[in-house]
Amino acid sequence: MELKIFQKELELQSRGWVPTFHDVSKEVIEIVKASGIKNGTVTLASHHTTCSVIIQECSHDVDSFGLEYLQHDLLDIMRKMIPDYTEEGDYRHPGPIHTQFGRYVNEPGDWTSMNTDGHLRSCFFGRSETMTIKDGVLDGGEFAHIYFVDWDHVRARRRQLNVTVIGTAEDVGDRKWNNGEVINTLTKFTDDERAYDLHYDLQQKR
Repeated sequence: MELKIFQKELELQSRGWVPTFHDVSKEVIEIVKASGIKNGTVTLASHHTTCSVIIQECSHDVDSFGLEYLQHDLLDIMRKMIPDYTEEGDYRHPGPIHTQFGRYVNEPGDWTSMNTDGHLRSCFFGRSETMTIKDGVLDGGEFAHIYFVDWDHVRARRRQLNVTVIGTAEDVGDRKWNNGEVINTLTKFTDDERAYDLHYDLQQKR
């Protein structure tokens, strides 16, 4: 079975002001199709440390911030856990050395380093996701969409999502494990564990 690798980069433009959720489902589906890979995986990885990739349902309704309701609900929860950076000194980061580093690499101002909230939120969600490809189709279940999330809202920025498809153009045969038998992962008690105990009389025979 020959293994094939296909790589593409998606260029995105985040708006700043509030975190940006880019729905890249259509583009990823097109990349998978163009790869010619029928069975394998696709890995979606952020090039940036303040960004995440998440797979979630499309919420359809959009608010005045341009966010789907589910996205804004998620942002509300993150703001409770990791508040927006609004005042100098809200977080330890950035310190004076890091601020100086920003000047060294020609950042437009010290304020661009005040994105600690974006870094911490990215830590929670991670920077990548992997999905399965079955018979040439991306397996996202019935409702999944792929979102590239830019948590860094201090300014509008160009962003990059790396897409790597790996697998084979050949069929892989039957995928069912044990003929598709449903696996019971619930606790199974033995007869001894379910046996009568005299102490139960205190409750049952009052």
